[in-house]
Order: sequence, then C-alpha cells, then structure tokens
Amino acid sequence: MISSKITGTGTFIPSIIKENKDFLDKDFLNEDGTSFSTDNDEIIEKFKAITGIAERRYAKPEFNTSDLAFFAAQKAIEDANINKEDLSYIIVAHNFGDVNAGSNQTDLLPSLATRVKHKLGIENPNCVAYDILFGCPGWVEATIQAHAFIKAGMATKCLVIGAETLSRVVDESDRDSMIFSDGAGACILEATEEVGSGVLSHATQTYAKDEAFYLHYGESFNKTKEDDVRYIKMLGRKIYEFALVNVPIAMKVALDKSGVSIDEVKKVFIHQANEKMDEAIIKRFFRLFKKKVPEGVMPMSIYKLGNSSVATVPTLLDLVLKGQIENQEVNKGDVVIFTSVGAGMNLNAIVYRF
Repeated sequence: MISSKITGTGTFIPSIIKENKDFLDKDFLNEDGTSFSTDNDEIIEKFKAITGIAERRYAKPEFNTSDLAFFAAQKAIEDANINKEDLSYIIVAHNFGDVNAGSNQTDLLPSLATRVKHKLGIENPNCVAYDILFGCPGWVEATIQAHAFIKAGMATKCLVIGAETLSRVVDESDRDSMIFSDGAGACILEATEEVGSGVLSHATQTYAKDEAFYLHYGESFNKTKEDDVRYIKMLGRKIYEFALVNVPIAMKVALDKSGVSIDEVKKVFIHQANEKMDEAIIKRFFRLFKKKVPEGVMPMSIYKLGNSSVATVPTLLDLVLKGQIENQEVNKGDVVIFTSVGAGMNLNAIVYRF
C-alpha cells in the first residue's frame, strides 16, 4: 500500500532579531484606546512568563513571504536530493500573501505557490502550484492534502511550505503584536511502499459557529489613526480555552485511527503559539490516556523564534532533524505527532512514523 514520507526539510529563519526589550518604548493600549495602568516593564515580564517568548525574528525589508518560502524550499529540495522538475505539487500555506515592508496591503496575484515555482525555475507544467489558507494549521493541512494526492496516485513528490511575515500586519498599539514573527519551513513528501512508516493517520476539524472570528482583521487600538488599515487581532482568552479543550481530542482521534499506542509517541511537534498553552494541551492529551507527559516529548522554539504561524511546525521539525535544538532528536522508527490550531477556527493532527 502506498503511503507518503518526509524525505527532506528546510527552513528560513530571518536575520533581524527583535528582543522583548525592543518593545519598552511602545505605547500599548487597550481595545478602547485607553492606556494600561501598568508600565511596559511589567507588561513585557508577564508576556514572557505566559508565552515563553524572549525574542522573535523579522524579515529584512527586501524579502516578502514568497521569498522566505523560496529559501526554505531550496533547502528542502537539496536535503531530499531530488530533481525539482519531478515535483507533482507545490503547496504553500500562509495567511496574508506578500506584504511589502511599510505597507499593510496583501498581494496574492499570482499565488505564492506560483511565485515559488517561478523562483525555483521549474519548467514542468504538470507541477501544480497552489496556496492554502487555513490559519496557523495550514502547513499541517497542506501536508495532509499532499499525502492524499500521493495515496490516490496523483502525485509522487510534493513540496509543502509554510511561510509568513506577520510582523507586517500587526498593530503596534496592541501588546499581542509581541507574539508574532516571520519565517518559513518546508518539506518534501514522497511516495513510499515501506509498511508502517510515513503518515499513519490524521484528523482535522473546523469550528465556525461561535468561534469563526476568534482571529480576525480589525482596527488599530490607537483611535487617533485616521486611516482605514486593518491588522491581525485575536481573542486570546477564548483561543486559549478553545485550544485546551479541542486540540487534545483531535490528537487522540488521529492517534486512535493510527492504531499506535500512546507509549510509542516520542515527540509532539505542536504549533508554537504560546508556551503555557502548548504545555497545557500536551498535558491534557496524555491525561486522556491516563499517562504522564514523558520528559522531552515537546520540542520548543518559541522562546527564540516567536509565533510565525504556519511556519512554526515545519521550522521546529527541521531544527530538530538537523540537531539544532538541544537534547532533542528523532530516530528511525520513532512515532511523532504534528498538531496545530488557529484562525478559522481550525485544528488538526498527523500521526507520523520516521
């Protein structure tokens, strides 16, 4: 039976480092435009304690999201040692398209996947390039789609990318702006007949009745601004509560479908959104099986890289596989889970054996 496996990974981590202290001079405001009663030192200290973020990365002004995606794609193709002309699909997950530095206008024409294919110089017209808008779970969902294409015999090799430049769509008056960052991660997914390896199972859900606008575009908290610009906004407490309840359940659904025991799960590559939230999700997941969280099961990169949305999971995977996160490794035969939650509200999980 044909399945799919990851044969190469690549990431692009922007070079501009934005530390927490760089936000000390910001004029953070409440949603109604009023000032906080606490000073920025205290705001930033509480932010660090909750999210785990000490610094984040921003892209250079000359680079857009499609550039970051291209850089990560090059590395993944090289790592997989494949001919780029043999790619069946290029799927790029993002949320805002290309946003020029100093602008807040999104550019999606042509698609980012088409731009990446153009930058790669691929001539094969049968290499289909398209984008997926699925919030932060976009890379995981794009991987599920690529896996489906391969299982259906419609593809043999797929390039799956998650890329974003969130620093260009944040409201500087909103303290949540400290969460977001830029980056890109990519993988090559190939067909395999190796029994019991690669993608074993997956689960995806969308909650849109009451939860659809937990993440949305909204006005600046600075009411003196007269422009009609919109920025990324989120209802943090609602997202936190939603994720804690629903993500562990989706992970369990995926694991139950795989037939793999919880005792075999060596790593959980979870979307790097909020350290405390991620820790609580993992704890609740293992509690569903009446198990304690194994030491080292949850690699983290958020403290240095922040939340780069669709890029966090593939970036984290690449860093672990390349030995760039201390005391973290993946070995042949290890079972891992990829999982994410975000705008939509969407959430998903993949059970995967290396």
